[in-house]
Amino acid sequence: MAQLSDDCFAHGGALIRLDDALADLGQRLKPVTTVETLPLQGCRGRALARPVEAQVAVPPRDNSAVDGYAVYFDDLSSDAETVLPVIGRAAAGHPFPGPQPRGTAVRVLTGAVMPEGQNGAPDTVMMQEDCRLEGERVVIRPGIKRGANRRLAGEDVRSGEIVLPAERLLGAAELALAAAAGHATLEVYRPLKVALLSTGDEVHPAGGSLPPGGIYDANRPLLSALLAAAGCVVSDLGIQPDRRDHLVRVFGEAAATHDAVISSGGVSTGDEDHVKAAIEANGSLHFWRLAIKPGRPVALGQIGRVPFFGLPGNPVAAMLTFCFFARPLLQRLGGAVPVPPRGYPVVSGFGYKKKSDRREWVRVSLESDGQGGWRAEKYPVDGAGVITSLTRTDGLIELAEDVTRLEPGMRVPFYPYAELGSGAV
Repeated sequence: MAQLSDDCFAHGGALIRLDDALADLGQRLKPVTTVETLPLQGCRGRALARPVEAQVAVPPRDNSAVDGYAVYFDDLSSDAETVLPVIGRAAAGHPFPGPQPRGTAVRVLTGAVMPEGQNGAPDTVMMQEDCRLEGERVVIRPGIKRGANRRLAGEDVRSGEIVLPAERLLGAAELALAAAAGHATLEVYRPLKVALLSTGDEVHPAGGSLPPGGIYDANRPLLSALLAAAGCVVSDLGIQPDRRDHLVRVFGEAAATHDAVISSGGVSTGDEDHVKAAIEANGSLHFWRLAIKPGRPVALGQIGRVPFFGLPGNPVAAMLTFCFFARPLLQRLGGAVPVPPRGYPVVSGFGYKKKSDRREWVRVSLESDGQGGWRAEKYPVDGAGVITSLTRTDGLIELAEDVTRLEPGMRVPFYPYAELGSGAV
């Protein structure tokens, strides 16, 4: 498996702002996956390994934007109707079979290549609704502009132009552009193979009976879905006993066959928390104290030279630290330039206090403000373990580090869960 070259996650432990942490780690991390060539149909969600250069202009030749008549603008009267003979027809894929003489019109359908010309070229298309046909002649009203309704060759893309940069994540629009530019295959990074596991003797798989003190494992299904949405191939290693020697072996075997390893909870210095010791037996571990709420402590390290992410145990904190922190780092390791989630301005319907120098996300539902906008209302229970605060809300509002008080009516950025890769679509 591909690996990191050194201890990229080394950190001194001081509280650090999220943007600073992402910028720091983004400079250190490089793609760890290999490159493969795939047909376009297999490239959705992948990151480009090489820039894509247009092999042809798009469109390749001047063409008509409407159904109408191709004419020479200089043949038209500026203040009276012009009558021209219609000498033929052109449709998409069926060009007019020869040069169009001056003083004539050619019937053209949308997408048809503009006819070649004599003493210039037909440069204007009169929309069929703005003229009338009288036998084999077309009557054109005055007032049309030169070049109207004509799409120019290379209007969208010039031949030889770089249309998609390396490290771009490929969606439907990018694949359409690559095809229009002449490419049937692309060089892309192989998706990250990520091993996912839970630890803790109190954690049990859903569906069975719970012993006293037991809880069902919610984080593994949560993180598996988030990883899949991020384009990773997930290996579910289940719930592992919290014993040092056992975890040393499990983590070592996982690192041997995966590009990254993720666990949640159990990364501390308690008597029964053996993840830290198991990671350090195989490599290194560092605690990044992020200035965020929920989710401040995140463990980052390397098992050998394979990256390890230790996320908080509370489900809400696990989700938010993954979406805002781990996800962009995994995208970088997978060869992509991370795309930050977009926040949309809404009006707050509630007041709120917070500490300075800490970014906070508050779970909210949106309600119409009656004026064409949206008002955010806070979910009444906001603990980091309250999963219903995710299922009964629409997303998060973000309060920046320098904000200490939110008043009703203030505008704040809202992040729908779909922007974080955690929505149902």
